[in-house]
Amino acid sequence: MSVTTTPAASPLKKLRSATGARRIFLHTLLIGVAVVMLYPLLWMLSSSIKPDTEIFTHPGLIPNELNPQNYADGWSGSGNSFSLYITNSLIVTIGAVIGNVVSCSLAAYAFARFEFRGKKIWFGLMLGTLMLPTQAVLIPQYTIFYNLTWINTYLPLIVPKFLAVDAFFIFLMVQFIRSIPRELDHAAMMDGANPWQIYWKIILPLMKPALVTTTIFTFIWTYDDFLHQLVYLQQNDKFTVPLGLTLFLDQTSGSSYGAMFAMSTLALLPTLICFLIFQKRLVEGLATSGMKG
Repeated sequence: MSVTTTPAASPLKKLRSATGARRIFLHTLLIGVAVVMLYPLLWMLSSSIKPDTEIFTHPGLIPNELNPQNYADGWSGSGNSFSLYITNSLIVTIGAVIGNVVSCSLAAYAFARFEFRGKKIWFGLMLGTLMLPTQAVLIPQYTIFYNLTWINTYLPLIVPKFLAVDAFFIFLMVQFIRSIPRELDHAAMMDGANPWQIYWKIILPLMKPALVTTTIFTFIWTYDDFLHQLVYLQQNDKFTVPLGLTLFLDQTSGSSYGAMFAMSTLALLPTLICFLIFQKRLVEGLATSGMKG
């Protein structure tokens, strides 16, 4: 009479089972976190097609009544077409992007490749500006721009970007340029290239990931900036998207929340499109710039 025994589960099967359970747990956790983070965005999208009377009385995601008229009312309900505010924002944003890319790359090239008196001190002072809160320098900056009669123009929002005022991007590019072999510079110098030609023909093309990262962050931060635009812009026809959205809020006659949420949804599209197009470049730029010394 033979006795049949059930073989014990192999260690490999146990490991696969544990790995599968761990993956399921991690994916479930990530989905839960994603839902929590996306809920405000989904609520805004839902509120953009609700009547004003239902937005706060029925805060669920599924509207009881659809009101797509919010988009038409919001597009022209603030006194100006909302396209004007989007155009103004793009003017400021594109100017800031060009200024940061040009000035910060030049400053980073100087810090990474040239030797001059007080280089470490100046570099340390530049990094020290990262710890200064915006509110601490806002009043002195306003005084300067007021004396220059730049208030209620886009100049205070664009011109400083051409003076390499964003130390974060300079530091990012310095780290990237230091990772480029100096032998390329020496070879170009032996061929008769001057420092400007080395920057333009060698350094600039090789630091494309860092430039893309600077472009994306500058675009998003400038497009979403509210404080500086609120301080320097006064006339409605010069308002950008963040300021244009405030026109839907009125403490005396009532607020058009549905129209505001509708225009807020449309206002997200430029930054969302920018991020989706350059997402791969953004990750690459951060990985190759910020992690190298």
